Amino acid sequence: MAGQRVFADREDGGRRLAEELNRRTWVDPLVLGLARGGVPVAAVVARRLGAELDVAVARKIGAPGRREFGVGAVTPDGPVIYDETILRGLKLTEARMAPAAERERAEARRRLERYRDGRPAPVLADRDVILVDDGLATGVTATAALRDVRTGNPRTVVLAAPVGAPGATAGLLHEADDVVCVAEPPDFRAVGQWYADFRQTSDKDVLDVLRHLGERQD
Repeated sequence: MAGQRVFADREDGGRRLAEELNRRTWVDPLVLGLARGGVPVAAVVARRLGAELDVAVARKIGAPGRREFGVGAVTPDGPVIYDETILRGLKLTEARMAPAAERERAEARRRLERYRDGRPAPVLADRDVILVDDGLATGVTATAALRDVRTGNPRTVVLAAPVGAPGATAGLLHEADDVVCVAEPPDFRAVGQWYADFRQTSDKDVLDVLRHLGERQD
């Protein structure tokens, strides 16, 4: 697998992931796409499973001066999650990161409100919830999202992605009832390296996917 792309784009990743997930029996399944990049993948999965689709939002908390280097993550309403090993390595404290965490929480709330577009939050209780992302790297953002989903008392929570780092997927088994990845390449460095087309997903893309599937379900 080294040196080659595994998926053409997120839709292709969704088709491959749906094949894996469709082998199971689900109870009143709900598919949550982790915005933004997980939503196009989740839409394909939801169509294949005949499941309801909705959106989940978690925001990475970046290190000072290195916003792309995540030290933690936060959802609109859940607790802040930090990677304690990274915090110690960078000599950071939760108190120092608190302003950045609140900025990201505010952005998460803004995005969720926009994506829901007036729709009520889905019922999670007693359902099999499948949280879908386009890939798993460190796992800190997925951890925040999974813990938030747990508060809704679902029957089970499964985290699913087309590709993931082996260490991240193993670690997330402490948070999810199961983790499903199509590919876990040993030479994983970044999610984007495993897609031929990994263009950024915009807010408009997310809204278009959710509205289109909503029309089909109606």
